[in-house]
Amino acid sequence: MIIVLKSDRSEEQVHKFIDMLTERYDVTVNTWVGTHSTVLGLIGDTAAVDGEYIAAQDIVESVKRVQEPYKKANRKFHPDNTVIELPTGQKIGDGTLTLIAGPCSVESEEQICEVAARVKASGASFLRGGAFKPRTSPYAFQGLKAEGLELLKEARRETGLPIVTEIMSTSHLDLFEDVDVIQVGARNMQNFELLKALGHTDKPILLKRGLANTIEELLMSAEYIMAGGNERVILCERGIRTYETFTRNTLDISAVPILKKLSHLPVVVDPSHASGINWLVEPLAVAAAAVGADGLIIEVHNDPTRALCDGAQSLTPDQFDALAKKVRAVSETVKSL
Repeated sequence: MIIVLKSDRSEEQVHKFIDMLTERYDVTVNTWVGTHSTVLGLIGDTAAVDGEYIAAQDIVESVKRVQEPYKKANRKFHPDNTVIELPTGQKIGDGTLTLIAGPCSVESEEQICEVAARVKASGASFLRGGAFKPRTSPYAFQGLKAEGLELLKEARRETGLPIVTEIMSTSHLDLFEDVDVIQVGARNMQNFELLKALGHTDKPILLKRGLANTIEELLMSAEYIMAGGNERVILCERGIRTYETFTRNTLDISAVPILKKLSHLPVVVDPSHASGINWLVEPLAVAAAAVGADGLIIEVHNDPTRALCDGAQSLTPDQFDALAKKVRAVSETVKSL
């Protein structure tokens, strides 16, 4: 249930009203204070809440029942866009197109530091890189693990770029204490124990949509994290499995405006994993910028032909530089329309 309060209410009235709600009904109350209004979101068993009684209170403007099972991620509860900001100043969701770039897998200090310097020079605000790699084959390169995390931190020291890297298990949480943004991969989107554990952290979480999951299921996974107290969630569309076999996945470009309508959380797009083909990354990235994505996460390798992981979908630093110029131009053009 959503309760919109009148603009002329006092803080004391709001506190007394919230106390009445929690004492009278078995609910918790989330408060969102906007520029022109205050919105209260009632979470819990609201079936017994008397909407007419609530609407009759002097400070109440309107009352609406919410049918969607996700509450904290719901834009109805939080009309303004959420902006994820790091202590170092980088933002996602502030109206600009944020670029996250780097190799699929960290392979060496020379590789990750070189790529980090190149993508930063091209305008990337975050460095991505895999230390723990979930692979379809048990014989494929699984990442450098803890050593890879240390190499990412070295690249951060050299460039100042915050790092984004994937976690695979709750047992690795201690290793991720100094990671700036923790990524939950598509295979773990419904690893609910992991999501609940991440809900107790204060780290931004980049949550990728599962390859066979609906938009509502993605939002419910975000709800798991937010219900634990961590509301710093970034949604990522990375393609879904369809009948088409030409591409690795099919980029659901419609998911971007849908997610932004349903939720206040930032939405980024991963055209690298969606396509699996490096020449498709740029046009898909342009499309994502055109439909209003808050950011792009792009795989960039200094020598894709020798990459230990996903070389076929990786851009060279020069290709990323050209892409960055194009998507920024598209984003600025769309905003000016």
